[in-house]
Amino acid sequence: MKKLSVIICAGGLMITAATGKTLRRQLSIYPNSVPETETLAPETMEFVYDYRWCVDTTGNLEDNFDSDRMLLQIAPGGLSKFSSYKNLTVDLLLMRSSQEEIVAAALDGKLSTGEFMTIYKNYPAGKLTHTEKICQDWLRYEEEMPVFDWEPTDSVINVLGYECQSAKCNFRGREWTVFYAEDIPVMDGPWKLQGLPGLIMKASDQKGHYTFECIGIKSEANRPVTIYKVPYNNTDRKGYYNVKNRYEVNPYAYYEATTGGHITVSDEAGNPVLDAYDPIELPFEYIERDWKK
Repeated sequence: MKKLSVIICAGGLMITAATGKTLRRQLSIYPNSVPETETLAPETMEFVYDYRWCVDTTGNLEDNFDSDRMLLQIAPGGLSKFSSYKNLTVDLLLMRSSQEEIVAAALDGKLSTGEFMTIYKNYPAGKLTHTEKICQDWLRYEEEMPVFDWEPTDSVINVLGYECQSAKCNFRGREWTVFYAEDIPVMDGPWKLQGLPGLIMKASDQKGHYTFECIGIKSEANRPVTIYKVPYNNTDRKGYYNVKNRYEVNPYAYYEATTGGHITVSDEAGNPVLDAYDPIELPFEYIERDWKK
């Protein structure tokens, strides 16, 4: 396995103008190589989704969203992978560049990564596997394939030229409304959503804090479905959220505790931010709200 190393660590703060309260801290870590991968299956179809999530539910929703392009890869036998399209692009850049070019790309912001959340359905068979990189740690957990109690509704919309029927259900603390295309006979969809007689093309929770919309289709694809060969920290769903929450409420302290490194955060004048290592209260809830139970 190739050894991974860090090129740049940069801290950033998101602070409300009205109160001066810190709502979010960010830590950007750029690797200089790509982990080895294992091929799980050939791909037959792929779908690109626009994924948007609210990072501050206390403010104006239109001004407080992050987004990423996500790729749903469909393989034979019901196996699928949902991962960041941006990360695939960064991986290709890393594999094709020299160390000097990689450092230059990092300085130019070209190594900015997307979501590290990756969802595998029916891997292994009958299971859902979630992998994710948090700081420098790779986490992995398995669970039984979720069962959704879908209730049909009368709404119909058009997505990419496909007529889509609607259904809704409650799942792990959120009410989801989805639109699926029966003309695409794939019982899958973005994230963990699945189980309808057609591909889920669009989905959102009731409050609009998390949304997915299909923006591209490739009906004959040949990109293999792969998984990183890294030393995962195996956990369960609650353990994963505990780590994720620990990191996001105090990323600099998490980095220091898990790597032994240190980050000094300064303001625009170059003065150290003395409360940078203090935990914050996150102004949003995770996509699965039941994780604390």
